[in-house]
Amino acid sequence: MIAKPLVYSALVSLAAARVQYLGVGIAGGDFGCQIDGSCPTGSTQLPLSSLGGGDGEGQMKHFVQDNQMNMFRLPISWQFLVNNKLGATLDSTNLAKYDKLVQACLATGAHCMVEIHNFARWNKVVIGQGDGSVTDDHFVSLWAQLATKYAATDRVVFELMNEPHDLDVTAWAATCGKVIAAIRNAGATTQTILLPGTNFNSAAKLVSSGSADALAALTNPDGTADGLLLDVHKYLDTDNSGTHAECVTNNTDAFAEVAAFLRRTGRKAIVSETGAAPGDAACLAMFCEQNAFINANADVFVGLVTWGAGSFSPSYLLSATPSRQGGKYVDNDLMAQCVVRTWREASDIAVAPPSSNSNGSVALSATNSGETVAAPTAPAAQTGTWATAITAASAALAGAASPTTLILAQPAGASGLGVPTGGDAPQVLATSAPVAPDTGVFPTASATENGTGFVIGSGPASPSTFVKVSWAVRVQMAPNGLLLLVMGLVAAALM
Repeated sequence: MIAKPLVYSALVSLAAARVQYLGVGIAGGDFGCQIDGSCPTGSTQLPLSSLGGGDGEGQMKHFVQDNQMNMFRLPISWQFLVNNKLGATLDSTNLAKYDKLVQACLATGAHCMVEIHNFARWNKVVIGQGDGSVTDDHFVSLWAQLATKYAATDRVVFELMNEPHDLDVTAWAATCGKVIAAIRNAGATTQTILLPGTNFNSAAKLVSSGSADALAALTNPDGTADGLLLDVHKYLDTDNSGTHAECVTNNTDAFAEVAAFLRRTGRKAIVSETGAAPGDAACLAMFCEQNAFINANADVFVGLVTWGAGSFSPSYLLSATPSRQGGKYVDNDLMAQCVVRTWREASDIAVAPPSSNSNGSVALSATNSGETVAAPTAPAAQTGTWATAITAASAALAGAASPTTLILAQPAGASGLGVPTGGDAPQVLATSAPVAPDTGVFPTASATENGTGFVIGSGPASPSTFVKVSWAVRVQMAPNGLLLLVMGLVAAALM
């Protein structure tokens, strides 16, 4: 079973060095929830003006139309959905209210994350691990009903649980495995499922806690891992709680550890919750650094969702809620610079996808024609065929969000690839959008092996038509030859 709606494959990761899905948590359905899993329904404030909450609908429209976001997280409490009756069928009145939020999200064209905000508990009892009063079957029943409700809705994403903690992660993974089976058996075969670990999903603890290994071992009933992503959170404050204004880390070490695990195991993840205090210069710098790093590792991090907007006011400590100014929504500096801008501008660093069996990264800076750039790390090689490379390139371009040209270059002296004759002249095989004729061939470019990576000349015959190389990945396609994949953005305005 392949999760077609939420395309997170390595092929699409070739298209750009940034996460494919960017979004915000539209909070309110979680209001009142405590880390012991108690969630008084009287505190629920669904983020819809028609229900007395924040203008989540208007905010989502703004985020999509003005910032091109494409994913929103919609937290809700277990208690609200079943009207405080553990094991009961979904309460029709409360479900209708929550579904109104889901439909408002879907109407924007975005992917919408149905998320249970109970910390792996129901009223202080850990699911399947407490005094026996809250069982796996209770949790499976909840998700089987939700999966049945949204089985025909491809853009719904199932986030099984917000921030489990203080539990046996092996037993918790087994619980998640039962839920995966129930969701798929309910007919929701294409929806993506997010798998959370213990320690509040912390990126800093995901590997060391054993969560990553336990969750990565889970599969669908058919034995595949299609559509199963690890769920990762991380804040920048001193205790990773997101309750302090001061930021003390940019989290790059933590996310690097997770990225390494994902590449090693061939899995992927979504960063579904992170945030920092707007208005603080140190937080601004660190949050931008963190998000730039996540985007740079988009081969394994599929999405980035910031906390939080919805029923939060713009004055909330970690607010991503836009303010109304002159009849329209305006983002705060943290959102504008560290979430939107870092995503839009991410293109200078990328890492080879795990399907290439490559564990190295290639960093390129923006270049003008005639300049050369050096890759500090040469990725590991794979074997394959020229036809495989063309197939991968075409798939990558099909998923490109902006006009993109792929160049396949055989380094001077390489042989055995079956590359069309032309020596070290790159061959442009596909493009995702029409480009000017003279951007199609770059006869002056060359690629050579220098011992530490590739050096490629980026200058085309007509220098002004191609001004930036986004990234490159070296893949060995045959024992005696090398293939260089270079993905570049075609200049929006050709000079």
